[in-house]
Amino acid sequence: MFGNKRYSLGKLIRESRDYHTGWQQAWPDPTPKKHYDVVIIGGGGHGLGTAYYLAKEHGITNVAVIEKGWLGGGNTGRNTTIIRSNYLQPESIALYDHSVKLFETLSEELNYNIMFSSRSVLHLAHTMHDLHEVGRRGHSIWANGVDSELLSPAQVKAKVPTINLNTRFPIMGGLLQRRAGNARHDAVAWGYARAAAELGVDIIQQCAVTGFTVTNNKISAIETTKGNISAGRVGAVVAGHAGVVAGMAGLRLPLESFPLQAFVSEPLKPILDCVVMSGTVHVYASQSDKGELVIGAGSDHYVSYAQRGSFNLVEEIVHPMVELFPFVSRLRMLRQWAGIVDVTIDRSPILSKTPVDNFYVNCGWGTGGFKATPGSANVFAASLAGDDMHPFAKPFSLERFATGAYVDEGAASGVAH
Repeated sequence: MFGNKRYSLGKLIRESRDYHTGWQQAWPDPTPKKHYDVVIIGGGGHGLGTAYYLAKEHGITNVAVIEKGWLGGGNTGRNTTIIRSNYLQPESIALYDHSVKLFETLSEELNYNIMFSSRSVLHLAHTMHDLHEVGRRGHSIWANGVDSELLSPAQVKAKVPTINLNTRFPIMGGLLQRRAGNARHDAVAWGYARAAAELGVDIIQQCAVTGFTVTNNKISAIETTKGNISAGRVGAVVAGHAGVVAGMAGLRLPLESFPLQAFVSEPLKPILDCVVMSGTVHVYASQSDKGELVIGAGSDHYVSYAQRGSFNLVEEIVHPMVELFPFVSRLRMLRQWAGIVDVTIDRSPILSKTPVDNFYVNCGWGTGGFKATPGSANVFAASLAGDDMHPFAKPFSLERFATGAYVDEGAASGVAH
């Protein structure tokens, strides 16, 4: 039976006493209705969050989220959970810091522990060019009201005692954001799903979109494997497959899709209490709550929809990781995976209306999708509800690719994170 009750310590104790037999289904599995006011395509964190904010903040509850697989089975479950807002451009800083602020209270908001940890993110500088880049970005962040600190090599060593400063490219400093950190990716999706369902949103899994019926420049029906569904407005939030879905509506988006790989080590005792990133040697690492080192780097060099690891990336990632943290040479790796990132020319997302009147897209997040989850969802929901893009979203419209008003974040997004 579905019917959420508030989670609490007392409830957990009572259920443990009763062998956890009294927990209720977190969200139902409904049959699709013929019509919804809004249909969200994509059951990851961004899509589920959009549905939640539509219902909670705008009173639009006749909403469906349709997902071709299972909730969080795409990039939401295939990323490395890093959260930060230390970007360069004011438009990016505003959007990503909006997300960080929402992350900070999201567990209380959803009554679901997303395991958010403000453990900080440290972006290393190895060359004079790196120092200029992180300095420029740090001053921009600070000028836009977001915390940012420039560290000397000695301060980097004090922050991360296990790091090797004298790598092939010696560490010359770093940019630290203390409010940044991590959260549990699955919990974000599940928390939004549970809260949205409680407000009346239909969450429909194993429902693939196969096409659109477009009438008078509007989507009159979404063709799915569970039948046709009509909607007043349609939002596509499908990460690496945004170009495929938009193509069904006759649109070609300015995107390329690449695999992004990562892997985790065997568990260790607590040894790394912040996220460490390096664009020059191209690696980043953090330590999970279970003790595993989560390690990744840049996206693959070829376009693909593959969601699997490859041997060459292991070598490319482990080499700089061992330079920064020599003890890693003695670790065993447990598992490896890949997500699909959709990338724009300026390395910034697309939050936009499209030439199809009732069709909106939320895509192009590249390697930065997870950190933007609540901010993106909140802003996209307001845009769908008001039929006008939210002020935080307007700089990221499709029009910028015609006007040249790019939001250039190539440096800030140049390392997978």
